Amino acid sequence: MTDPAVEAEFVGQPIDLFVVAFYFIAVVSFGLWFGKYTKNTKDFFFGGQRFSWWLIAFSGIATTVGSYSFVKYSAVGFKYGLSSTQSYMNDWFWMPILLLLWLPIIYFGKIQSVPEYFERRFGTTARHAATGLILLYLIGYVGINLYTLGQLVQSLTGLPIMAGAIGTAFIVMLYMFAGGQTSVIMTDLAQGIILLIAGLGLFAVGIYHFGGFGNFWDLLPRTHKFIFSDFAAPDDFSFIGIYGQDGLANTGAFVLMNQGMIMRFLSLRSVKEARKMAIFWILILYPVAAITVSGGGWIAAALVANGEIETTGKHAFVDAASFLLIPGVFGFILAALTAALMSTADTLVTAVSSIVLNDVYRPYVKPNATDKHYLKVARVTSTCTVFIGVLLVIVFMKQDSIYSAHGMFTAAVTPPIVSAIFLGILWKRYSTKAALATMIGGGILIGLSFNDHLNDLFLQPFSFGMGEASYKFTRSFFGLAVCGGIGIIVSLMTKPRSDEQLVGLVNGTQLQAMHAFKGGKPNRTPGKWAKVPVVVDPKLEGMNTALVPQSALDTMSAEVSDLIYVTDPRWWFGGLRSIHCNVTAVSEGDAIRISQEAFDYAHFKVDQTVSVEKIL
Repeated sequence: MTDPAVEAEFVGQPIDLFVVAFYFIAVVSFGLWFGKYTKNTKDFFFGGQRFSWWLIAFSGIATTVGSYSFVKYSAVGFKYGLSSTQSYMNDWFWMPILLLLWLPIIYFGKIQSVPEYFERRFGTTARHAATGLILLYLIGYVGINLYTLGQLVQSLTGLPIMAGAIGTAFIVMLYMFAGGQTSVIMTDLAQGIILLIAGLGLFAVGIYHFGGFGNFWDLLPRTHKFIFSDFAAPDDFSFIGIYGQDGLANTGAFVLMNQGMIMRFLSLRSVKEARKMAIFWILILYPVAAITVSGGGWIAAALVANGEIETTGKHAFVDAASFLLIPGVFGFILAALTAALMSTADTLVTAVSSIVLNDVYRPYVKPNATDKHYLKVARVTSTCTVFIGVLLVIVFMKQDSIYSAHGMFTAAVTPPIVSAIFLGILWKRYSTKAALATMIGGGILIGLSFNDHLNDLFLQPFSFGMGEASYKFTRSFFGLAVCGGIGIIVSLMTKPRSDEQLVGLVNGTQLQAMHAFKGGKPNRTPGKWAKVPVVVDPKLEGMNTALVPQSALDTMSAEVSDLIYVTDPRWWFGGLRSIHCNVTAVSEGDAIRISQEAFDYAHFKVDQTVSVEKIL
């Protein structure tokens, strides 16, 4: 491999560098400021489970749109046109499973990680296997994101790929180390909005430059105007290949096994809010994100057709932006690209830290340490994860492109555990031995499919007549087929767990899970929000106790022993100033009474009125 260090020079102006530097400083300061809301490991990993759906939806889209998304989909959009959006349009398949099954299971089961689910559902050995596979997936994703940023820095400045990867990794560590998930959520909220403004803004400027959408449309080749590529062509970008790799394997992994998204779902205040977030995220923000990340490639293709620039897919987004935008604004676009990297990498790093702490260190290394000790370990683990991710950049640099690296990685790693989770939550008959066979046996067969002598034998039947260029994508079909097949066959030959062991872990047991979550009969009577003053009761201790006036209980259709959510009524806080409590008694007077500890944790003000909602 030749040294890429001198392939390019910086394509912007000094003011663009100033804008990017200012953005870095602002993001780090923003993240560090929100570190004050992190008091314990629950805050570090789950943000205190306090946030509103809209905040996590916009924060989540920043995680979905990584820097690899801009570079990857702009390159594909430049080469193939509107069909570059098909990866973002496949995710509806998973919505019923996510909304009706997976969210209630993880939330009411108080499950902090996917490996923890595997232990409860299948036992300790299954947890160990799941831990290894998920860490491989997450750490690999960190490496892909850092590799992408390195390519971006190289195309802008001519610096080596590793220089860009190391520099931005250090910036991510600064604010993430201090604030954990709360800092990640709040910085990603800002960065998610910036990403949408930057991507959609560039597309709008391009349309204006051409004199309207009609002129832009006329400049695109006919083959660029189809929303889907051909079913089985070309080999490296067919509809069926992309659907298998992105729509099934990758999206299944993203919503079911990606610890970063599990942590986002669990940072919401209730299952109801999590469902709102998922619907808005998948049906509204995903299509918008598809245009955001692909639009630069479409505009670049039109500029080339109009004879205004010369570029390649790899540099399409940056070259289109530098041609169309004035200095300073171009710097804002560059900042958005780096924001895309940080908003995905920070989530992945905290996810790895969560699994290492909760599934390895806490149960097997030091089970009875203080929460302060675990918080320190979480921060150290985050730092180590970033370091390993930087080392993986060297591996991904050997692939032909980011799209190729991403497709190869996700199609190979995700099928075993996606298949195990899918069968585990849907089928009571799915046994412990079947889950282990799915993950271990399926993983071995997928590994063997990389062998030059076996790949045709294994992969050609799943490639719909396409050639070897399709294997990196269609390997997902092979993986899902063999993993699912192994799981079903072994389940039919082995004994499943009893119904009592499956409560809250499989479809059909959701009501029982709600009962266990509350510690009593769920109160599902519809109610309204109540607004009442909040005061400190010196007799109360702990953060989970509240005395609530009868008038507020009547408004909420709540009773003593119900779980409530108390929050600052100003919507723009998005739940940042809030707390969950149990109603232990009826309060005298018209105020809700909580302990000093709970009052301080929620950052309430003296004589403040709060909004109160019944959760369960």
